[in-house]
Amino acid sequence: MRRNLYLGAVFLLLAILGTGSFLLNRRTAQAAGVMAPRFEVNPLWPKPLPNHWIMGQTIGVSVDAQDHIWIIHRAGSLEPGELHATTSPPTAQCCAAAPPILEFDEEGNLLRHWGGPADGYDWPLSNHGITIDYKGNVWIGGNGRGQPPGSGRGGRGGGELDERQVSGAQGYFNDSMILKFTQDGKFLMQIGKPGQSKGSNDVENLRLPAKTFIDKEANEVYVADGYGNHRVIVYDAETGKYKRHWGAYGHKPDDANPGRYNPDDPPPQQFRNPVHCAELSVDRLLYVCDRVNDRIQVFHPDGTFVKETFVEKRTLGSGSAWDIAFSKDPQQKYIYLA
Repeated sequence: MRRNLYLGAVFLLLAILGTGSFLLNRRTAQAAGVMAPRFEVNPLWPKPLPNHWIMGQTIGVSVDAQDHIWIIHRAGSLEPGELHATTSPPTAQCCAAAPPILEFDEEGNLLRHWGGPADGYDWPLSNHGITIDYKGNVWIGGNGRGQPPGSGRGGRGGGELDERQVSGAQGYFNDSMILKFTQDGKFLMQIGKPGQSKGSNDVENLRLPAKTFIDKEANEVYVADGYGNHRVIVYDAETGKYKRHWGAYGHKPDDANPGRYNPDDPPPQQFRNPVHCAELSVDRLLYVCDRVNDRIQVFHPDGTFVKETFVEKRTLGSGSAWDIAFSKDPQQKYIYLA
């Protein structure tokens, strides 16, 4: 792909020098004078959408084997004043929400568009994360809490939750699932059921999962789980069969409320919410974003803890370790950190 970024396709990723293990040893590389790539934003990407469509919050980006860029967005984040074409009668020609999943080529041309609620699966209340696997399948998650059916809101509502709302929280969590589709939007599989999560040691349901990674070698899907749970969980990517899960340092996850993050405390022994990414490198190390704890933890695929590094440890609020991506060269020379 070009070094122009496409509509925040790496979410303002910051270049961090080195190989997969460099993130944990960056001072050495800096001392050696290694320089990271620089990127330029292309403000004209993508090209205007058809049908007076516009996008809401872009909450996931993935690049497939053809260098096509896949985006998932939240139509529900658009304001009524942006959607005049959807009123009855329309009050203006513009605009309407685009379908939630959009595929673009490198030039920004829209190739495919689909998604949303339908029979046969449970679409998330609040989309979160998109991954295109090595077979070309599309995986999504969600972090909409919602309300129980019959509660007066029809089981709808709830967007992204902050740490105060989620950490150790009890109650109803609608988006307890991930979904798998073909690139044409044909439904293939759902893992988990809405509102059914029993917490971080429930292996049948998720709880507000943030992101997935599919391992080609083992055909397994790693789930960063998430905004409601405190773990990484792994399933067979073909059958959905549960494989294993773990929390921080490889411990059994604990849903006790850890309280507010304090950078002067000893390193937390559990992940805080959200566990925001789980990315496997070519050297078979899994990097996990413990966002509010301002750290990346690294594991072997079986959940054995390897090491951790803190990223701007005194960051409060929503935390500093949001997402990582590896460069596309065979050695994955660079890690990009958001």
